[in-house]
Amino acid sequence: MFTTNPFAELSAFIPPVAMQIYVIAMFVMVVGGTIIDTIHKKSAQYFFENSEKAKKNAAREVSSSDKASLALKTVANEVLTSSEFSNQQRRMSHLLTMYGFILFVATTAIMIFSYPTPESAIPVALPLFWHVGALMLCTGGYWFWFAIRVDVSAEGHPWYRLVRADMFIVSLLTMATFALIWSLLQAQGVAGWSTLFFALFILSSTVLFGGVLWSKFAHMFFKPAAAFQKRVTKADGSRENLPEDFDLTDPSVQAKFPDIPEYMGKNPANMGLGIKRESPHHY
Repeated sequence: MFTTNPFAELSAFIPPVAMQIYVIAMFVMVVGGTIIDTIHKKSAQYFFENSEKAKKNAAREVSSSDKASLALKTVANEVLTSSEFSNQQRRMSHLLTMYGFILFVATTAIMIFSYPTPESAIPVALPLFWHVGALMLCTGGYWFWFAIRVDVSAEGHPWYRLVRADMFIVSLLTMATFALIWSLLQAQGVAGWSTLFFALFILSSTVLFGGVLWSKFAHMFFKPAAAFQKRVTKADGSRENLPEDFDLTDPSVQAKFPDIPEYMGKNPANMGLGIKRESPHHY
């Protein structure tokens, strides 16, 4: 199972060109859905206007080399390692899901376009990575679904409660799950059931890639842009009109904000972790 290309076996019933057209159609739907989502939600307009506003409030100019450095830091931290998550379980779940999805989708495209028939001499690693990617996706996704989701872990809602915002994660999980079951049944030669789960796999994939406009799929592209812009606003001093991180015991800060010593004294106490003191489990 793990070393067999399931799409090559499928070529006996579905022409490879049909599978390739389907993959291209899903790619076009993701691009088109993201563009329409950007226009509908005015995301690009927001980023442009926010950038212009930050320039007017900037205390210093950020050079091109500094921006390039900030872009690399954004890629290394927010994109590749998801360092913005303070909850380590959430971070690990996200990384498993993200890298599993990338591995699964990339190997799917390679196998369908480069090794579409059983006669193709496919490297053993490709179908192995395809199955590993699906397993990583399922591990991270189900971990998030059953244990980490805020409406389950903190608000006490049952795991099976569905809302439209769940469209992305549900279609993502069902796609990977049905793909693994289809591959297993096909390897065992269970024709009827394998056909059923292949159809469910295609249905889930179509909902995932075709439903970009109604799901959270597009946020994967907006998130790096927002993270980069946040770094730039910190570097140029505009800070999105937010105050700097002051030392409340500093006399100059207390002179600037006289209500601090008035209400908190000249040596304000350390307020502690606040809401981060314990996990939110108070339903």
